Amino acid sequence: MTDMQILLKAARFSAAKHRDQRRKDGFASPYINHPICVAETLASIGGVDDPILLAAALLHDTIEDTGTQPGEIEAGFGAEVLSIVLEVTDDKSLPKAERKQLQIEHAPHKSEKAKLLKLADKICNVHDILHTPPASWPLERKREYLLWTEQVIAGLRGTHPALERSYDELLAEGRRILGV
Repeated sequence: MTDMQILLKAARFSAAKHRDQRRKDGFASPYINHPICVAETLASIGGVDDPILLAAALLHDTIEDTGTQPGEIEAGFGAEVLSIVLEVTDDKSLPKAERKQLQIEHAPHKSEKAKLLKLADKICNVHDILHTPPASWPLERKREYLLWTEQVIAGLRGTHPALERSYDELLAEGRRILGV
C-alpha cells in the first residue's frame, strides 16, 4: 500500500469503529474528530509525515474505546502500528485514578513515536477542554484535568520542541481561562 492508502484505510477503519461514539461536548461532536485532530496536529504542528505514526494516531483510541482487538490492527496495518497504539492504550480494567497515574509514570519510558502521539493527544484534549469542554464537567474537574496533563507532559519533555511549545501555549491559556 502507498502511504496515502494506509492513512485513508486507517481513517476509514477508525471512523467505522467510532461510528456510534460522540464527544462529551455540548454539541455531541462525532468522536472521529478527535483521532483526526491528533493526526492533523502531528502533521501540521509536529511536521510528522511518517504514515506509520499518522495511522497509529488515527487508530489510537480504537482498542481502548471500541472493543477493537489488537489482531485487527495488526492484520490491517502491521505490527509497528499496533505497537504504537498499544503503548498509548490505557487498561480499562484498572480504576481511572490508577490509569491516570500510570500515564504519568510511563510517559518517560515510551518509544519516540508513542511520545509524539501522546503529546499530540494531550494537545487536542486540552484544546477541547478549553474550547468545547464536556458539558457536564464543573470547573474543578477541568482544572484537575489540566494539571494532570502537565504531569504527563513533564515525562515527555525533550521529545519535540514545536509540539511542546504548542502544549505550553495551551497550558498558559488554560491557566488564564480556568484560573489555575
